[in-house]
Amino acid sequence: MEKLEQIISIYQQIIQKAELELQNTRKRIYYISLLRLILFIGAITGAIVFWSDGGLYISVFAILPFILFIWLVKRHNFWFHQKDFLKKKIVINEQELRAIQYDFSDFENGEEYIDPGHLYTFDLDIFGEHSLFQYINRTSTPVGKQHLADWFNTHLKKKEAIEQRQEAIRELSTELEYRQQIRLLGLLYKGKPADTAEIKKWADNPSYYRKHALLRIVPTMVSIINLACISLAFLGILPASAAGGVFISFVVFSSIFSKGITKLQTTYGEKLQILSTYADQILLTEKKEMRSPVLQQLKAELTNKNETASQAVRQLSKLMNALDQRNNLLMSTILNGLIFWELRQVMRIEQWKEMHADNLPRWIETIGEIDAYCSLATFAYNHPGYIYPEICSQSFHLQAKALGHPLMDRNKCVRNGININKRPFFIIVTGANMAGKSTYLRTIGVNYLLACIGAPVWANRMKIYPAQLVTSLRTSDSLTDNESYFFAELKRLKLIIDKLEVGEELFIILDEILKGTNSMDKQKGSFALIKQFMNMNTNGIIATHDLLLGTLIESFPQNICNYCFEADIMNNELTFSYQMRDGVAQNMNACFLMKKMGIAVANDFPPS
Repeated sequence: MEKLEQIISIYQQIIQKAELELQNTRKRIYYISLLRLILFIGAITGAIVFWSDGGLYISVFAILPFILFIWLVKRHNFWFHQKDFLKKKIVINEQELRAIQYDFSDFENGEEYIDPGHLYTFDLDIFGEHSLFQYINRTSTPVGKQHLADWFNTHLKKKEAIEQRQEAIRELSTELEYRQQIRLLGLLYKGKPADTAEIKKWADNPSYYRKHALLRIVPTMVSIINLACISLAFLGILPASAAGGVFISFVVFSSIFSKGITKLQTTYGEKLQILSTYADQILLTEKKEMRSPVLQQLKAELTNKNETASQAVRQLSKLMNALDQRNNLLMSTILNGLIFWELRQVMRIEQWKEMHADNLPRWIETIGEIDAYCSLATFAYNHPGYIYPEICSQSFHLQAKALGHPLMDRNKCVRNGININKRPFFIIVTGANMAGKSTYLRTIGVNYLLACIGAPVWANRMKIYPAQLVTSLRTSDSLTDNESYFFAELKRLKLIIDKLEVGEELFIILDEILKGTNSMDKQKGSFALIKQFMNMNTNGIIATHDLLLGTLIESFPQNICNYCFEADIMNNELTFSYQMRDGVAQNMNACFLMKKMGIAVANDFPPS
């Protein structure tokens, strides 16, 4: 617990430092705003007062203040971005402090990935409100979120792949500053998740302006004509009014292209701003020394023959940000009149697309995968007591000591172990209502899944063989498919049998087999199913209220083990230890609870 307290202290220190920096940043913004106002008024005043005195006075008292004004606009934008960055930095560290105390409502829960038909995610509450995904998710890009969800939906089944991911997560878990930078840069973008797909669509579209040869030379011709007119006016050869007339005519002429450029900016301008996020994240990754093979490979994906991905993406980002200057009427009027700036910018953007559009989707996917790795690494960092399980590849093993559910309070959770070291082998868990059977099953399932995606688990020790996880814990009716509860459960069991028949290796977790039918049918079917599982050489855990299932150990003494969660009744009170014990449960609590609540049971009625 001492190390967790250190982690909490680190987050608190980051918040305190960021708050001080934020105060200083706000002061800078205030002084820059004040100076901009003074320079703007000075430039206008200088132009009016010294217009008749010639070019030198105009340069000193009007043009120079205006140039300084433009420079301060850029500095003002930089410090505004810095202010947003620091505010968001405070927010994400406050979120981590709350998450350590099990309030993780700030994070996206992945409800769009909920699938009742999935092999295990629905049963184990992987997605949705108060889910494992929400607890772990720190992704800040849409593609990163998708990668993380894919890892949960399709766990790894190869020892080498799991160990490589473990190595990458372990490496990034020590890089707090890098992880937070990646997250902050992503969160500063205020667009929509669909923007990444729109960018890929934009990259596939052909150029519109550059396909016209005449349009490609227009900005250069306008610039040359303006330069010649201004030079001649300074030399006194051409009246200043003539140079001004040429300038105004070009301003009017440039408006011909404004409609099309506005459409481009409206449709894709805001979406392409996400590229500045990717550029910054890519640059961070390019500068970062990576040691694990997986991270080295991802970093290699961000390089090109002639330039790095960050250089290319930043170039496009700058071009798009520069195009946004057209929203400043004064700036766009001056620049369009001088150099046909809007048309020039659009064609530069199209030229970039022709050079780099093929690589852009790959760069985005790569940074998304790194984003997903950072989420799992933050999970590892926030849980210093968790361990990376040993992965074996020869035969089925699932051995663990003191397993706990990650979403349960660390100070209250009762942790239990598991030991399966052969195939076939089944653990049958019996017990009373509310004694802890279902929680135990989910604890096993969640930690098994974490182990199979390369993440650390809450255990003192764990060794697993990564077979395909399949669960049946909360089968439900389907009104839309006219499907009963019982039939839905049969479909899941049939799916398991089909997978086993084609040779898939499974780890099965079942809660109360055939609970949609009568007791006699249920008992007979349960016995038959477990015997079939044994003959098909598979492994799993089954929780049940049916104590007679405990007698299966007589038929399979080497391949079945009975455990139970007891409800203890002392002094007419019901207590639960939530500690798993050997053998079959002895105490059931339904009748006891009914009596406590004043509900009559069979023995309470007089004989007829």
